[in-house]
Amino acid sequence: MPLRNDPRPFAFVLAVPDLDRNTAYFRDALGFTVEWPGRTDWQLVRRGSVSIMLGHCPDALLPSATGDHAYFAYLHVDDAHALHAEWAQRGAIVLHPPIDRDWGMREFAIATPDGHRLMVGEILPS
Repeated sequence: MPLRNDPRPFAFVLAVPDLDRNTAYFRDALGFTVEWPGRTDWQLVRRGSVSIMLGHCPDALLPSATGDHAYFAYLHVDDAHALHAEWAQRGAIVLHPPIDRDWGMREFAIATPDGHRLMVGEILPS
């Protein structure tokens, strides 16, 4: 299930203490393509219109230590249940499964191995 194809590109930058582990997680658990294989300082992973640059920062504060401030993105998708099922089956760290919210969104959340959090939402039919 690809992420929603939006003509406006998304790009995020994350500081990660272990570049190889995080690159593998985005590739294996989330289905991203590794764009810069072999790099030891930066990595670009991409899926659909979403690009994430992972910067090797071994001394950075872990996002898991920042609580709710660890969220870095909210991605809009066409089918939250399908993407959740794919990512859960691939071994993603699921914080909560899809939930229909009062504000008209179906949302779920995942985390990276270091605790960066990502929210995914689908607009519910009226």
